[in-house]
Amino acid sequence: MSAKTEPGAAASNRRPARTASTRNPEGTKAAILAASLKEFTEKGFGGARIDAIAAHANINKRMLYHYFGGKEALYLAVLEHSYAGIRDAETALDLGHRDPKEAVRALVLFTWNYYLDHPEFLSLLNTENLHRGKYLKRSNRVVAMNSPLISGLTDVLQRGVKLGEFRAGIDALDVYLSIAGLGFFYLSNRWTLSTVFRRDLMDKAELGRWGEHIVEMILGYLGV
Repeated sequence: MSAKTEPGAAASNRRPARTASTRNPEGTKAAILAASLKEFTEKGFGGARIDAIAAHANINKRMLYHYFGGKEALYLAVLEHSYAGIRDAETALDLGHRDPKEAVRALVLFTWNYYLDHPEFLSLLNTENLHRGKYLKRSNRVVAMNSPLISGLTDVLQRGVKLGEFRAGIDALDVYLSIAGLGFFYLSNRWTLSTVFRRDLMDKAELGRWGEHIVEMILGYLGV
C-alpha cells in the first residue's frame, strides 16, 4: 500500500522549480556578460551568435533577452562593462595623492599591464573601431566614465608644473592618448612586427622593457 500523500504535496510537486537564474539575477547577468565577452572577442560583432552565448551562460535565450534585449544591446552592455573594468581599476591608483612623476609612471605601467592582462579589451576596441564607434556612440555612460580620468590627469600635470617638474600647456588628453597608443600599437601589431624584425616582442623581457620605454617617453615629453 502506498504512503499517504501529504495535503498540498501534489500541488507543490506541480509547481515549476525555481531556477538558479530566478534566484540569482545578478549572477545570471554576470554569466551572460562573461559568455558574451568571450563570443564577441573571438568572433567579432558580426560572427557572434546569441545561441552560443546562451549555451555558454547555461541559460535559455528568453532569459538573455529578458535581461539585455537583442544582440546590439548586449554588445553595448559588454562594451560598457569592459570600460568600467579599466576605469574602476584606474581609480584605485589614487593619482591625486601621488607625486606627479610617480603618478604618471603608475598610470603608464598600469595601462600597459592592463592591456597585457586583458587582451579581450583590446579585441573589443578593434571590433568597435571597425564599426567606427557606431555602438559606443549610444552610451552616455562611457563618456561619463572617461571624464574623471582626464580631470585627474589634468590635476597631476598642473601639480607637476607648480613643482617645476613638467612643462606648462600640455593637454591631459594628448598625454593619455600617447600612453594608450604606445601600448596599443605594440600589442595590436605584435605578430607582424615580431615577424618583420625577427624579434619576439612577446618575450617577457621585451614586454618589461617596453613598459619602461613608455614611461621614459612620456616623462621625457612632460619634462621641463
